[in-house]
Amino acid sequence: MNDTAPVKGPASYFPSIEKTYGQPVGHWLALLATQGGLKHMALVGFLKETHGLGHGHANALVAHHLKGQRD
Repeated sequence: MNDTAPVKGPASYFPSIEKTYGQPVGHWLALLATQGGLKHMALVGFLKETHGLGHGHANALVAHHLKGQRD
């Protein structure tokens, strides 16, 4: 029996992001940290337009990044 709960929320996208784009999640979070002061959708746009991420993957990374700033 497996006692670990399944990963939920934005982190559930992380394995797919790493596989699809060939970079660890920490790479993407570090890039987001360089974009100080931008709002959620501006950060999503940055990842999509500058780095070619899909909307869902970019949104998951940004949500996780911003939650970390609030905690």
